[in-house]
Amino acid sequence: MKVPVTWMREFVPVPADVAAVAAKLAACGFEVASIDGDVIDFEITANRPDCLSVYGLAREAAAVFDLDLAGVPASVERPGHAAIPVSIGDAGCGRYAVALATVKVGPSPAWLADRLTAAGVRPINNIVDVTNYVMIEMGHPLHAFDVGRLAGPEIRVRRARAGEKLTTLDGLERTLDDTMLVIADRERAVAIAGVMGGLSSEVAGTTTHVALESAWFLPASVRATSRKLGLKTEASARFERGADITSPVRALGRALELIERIGAGSATGGASDVYPRVFQPRQVSLSRARLAQLLGDAVPDADVQRILGRLGFKPTPAADGWQVTVPAFRIDVAREADLIEEVGRHWGFDRIPATFPSLHAPPREMSPVVARDRLIRRVLCGAGLQEACTFTFIEREAAEPFSGTTGTTGTAGTTGTGSDGLVPILNPLSEKFAVLRPSLLPGLLDALVYNRRRETEQVRLFEAGAAFLPGGEAPRVGWVMAGTRSDHWNGAPGDVDFFEAKGIAALIGEAFGVLVEARATDDRPWFVRGRAADLFIASRGGDAGATDASAIGSIGQLRPDLVASRGLGSGTVVYGGELDPAPLADAGRTRATSIEPLPRYPSIVRDLSIFVGERLPAADVRGTIRSVAPLTLVSVHEFDRYAGKGVPEGQISLSLRLTFRDRDRTLTDAEVQLAIDRIVAALVARHGAVLRGRTD
Repeated sequence: MKVPVTWMREFVPVPADVAAVAAKLAACGFEVASIDGDVIDFEITANRPDCLSVYGLAREAAAVFDLDLAGVPASVERPGHAAIPVSIGDAGCGRYAVALATVKVGPSPAWLADRLTAAGVRPINNIVDVTNYVMIEMGHPLHAFDVGRLAGPEIRVRRARAGEKLTTLDGLERTLDDTMLVIADRERAVAIAGVMGGLSSEVAGTTTHVALESAWFLPASVRATSRKLGLKTEASARFERGADITSPVRALGRALELIERIGAGSATGGASDVYPRVFQPRQVSLSRARLAQLLGDAVPDADVQRILGRLGFKPTPAADGWQVTVPAFRIDVAREADLIEEVGRHWGFDRIPATFPSLHAPPREMSPVVARDRLIRRVLCGAGLQEACTFTFIEREAAEPFSGTTGTTGTAGTTGTGSDGLVPILNPLSEKFAVLRPSLLPGLLDALVYNRRRETEQVRLFEAGAAFLPGGEAPRVGWVMAGTRSDHWNGAPGDVDFFEAKGIAALIGEAFGVLVEARATDDRPWFVRGRAADLFIASRGGDAGATDASAIGSIGQLRPDLVASRGLGSGTVVYGGELDPAPLADAGRTRATSIEPLPRYPSIVRDLSIFVGERLPAADVRGTIRSVAPLTLVSVHEFDRYAGKGVPEGQISLSLRLTFRDRDRTLTDAEVQLAIDRIVAALVARHGAVLRGRTD
């Protein structure tokens, strides 16, 4: 909202220092976008339609500087006959006032045109400029009809007929439906109520008689019509936020006064004012105790009454505070806390001492879901990933590849209201927000593409949020990574790989004290076949390879064509994964956590190198080892994987480190060797392993 300070000074004598005026208003909650000469550009929030005007901001300035606010001049109200018959046939119009004037259309005087230009409005002609001037000054939109181009001296406010057409002032023919409110004459619609007038009744150079409209329309009706037609105007911006239902006649009087002052014409007769339900102002109680409690400081009674009075409220003293009458233009004030905010921002938040709020009861215990997600964020950020926050509404094209089997508990093969299993948005803002995301991966992929296209070589992102399935909302943790991989145990450089994506899943499981296992799968259509796996929770016994029944997620390489379709070259390798954290948290809570003392006796370590099939999961090898090893085997893990010269085709050399220890005594070499022999025999029998070497 651009406001020339010279215009504001017609109503309140603020200082000539424009920067000082801007600073004072900024201190009480108004964001200043820019200052250009004597024009201040304010960013007005959607809840303050009363400040989409020079007069509304002048009212705020009067409270800031403690100055008197002058009224807006208007023509003397004429009690003559009704100007033109008006009928309201729909509750979407709460008030409709109209007056007739004889006019001579021409250019506006320089002072009026200059003010409109400074406020960001293009001058057109003196009559249209007056309606725009009043809208900028008072915040209430008006519209002028050429009476000679109306079919009969009558105004009807009604719903449009289905398929009814109207060419608006921008020259476009628009097809209306029966949910839209229109202004019509006896034969046809001549304006879209609260949005834009029609070309057929436009004020032109030949116009000699005009009907000035000043009305109030239901915000929801204007908002819905504006959205359906894709038509945003200065008028609709004010009506859909909530105009002042008590101001139509005042705005009409101001317009007539301006027309007479600039010599553009004069009023003819009285004004028609159809007002079916007269506005009853809201009464809100304000107590001193509650005011002091919320603000943390006691504001003197005189200041409370001064601030509220300057802002247009009418405070009446009561036993414990005030009974406050809320003016019609303050649609955002509905409860005591709203009044306290008004007092606080004009009293000055900087004057309120910084103190801790008093607690009368212990805070409620944190939700397990909040604690769970905080833990995940802390662990993944600590591992070098960056958190992303992506939209829950995404385009259908991005969602469709991820709308099949998801690899998480209870979601495989589900279908929704659409044949593609997606959950559509009934009233999307655009095609970019057509459906709810079935997975976190589409949004994360787009975030990764955004970063890679800005020459960020290594990208590792995660998100903890919700996916939306036909059966309902489901918690998810997703991650994607591209670029060079982290330091690897074999030291080989290269791009991110499957094992790095798998490591993220293992890290999340470890945070909950749960072992997460991966099992190869080809049932995830968004991953490359042969480079994907489902995730499971390892069984309570802790044996690798033995898992609980249901998959909790999946990991793998995202298909190159999906990556290319989102804007990266098909040669970019992207790995990612997604899992449901709820089963992990549940398993972590149900598994007993034990604390063991530091070992008193030494460990014995043995390394084994074996040839096994290249497609044999290492988890199976670990499971076999644990199934035949004694309880003294405390750990087993891989430390090398080699394929190449000296290794039979179709096989790999897998090296494992086994650690043995007894809590009550020192083990002998003979006991450990017996265990090693049993392990080797089991590996040979179950997997056809060939012992390559042994280091004692």
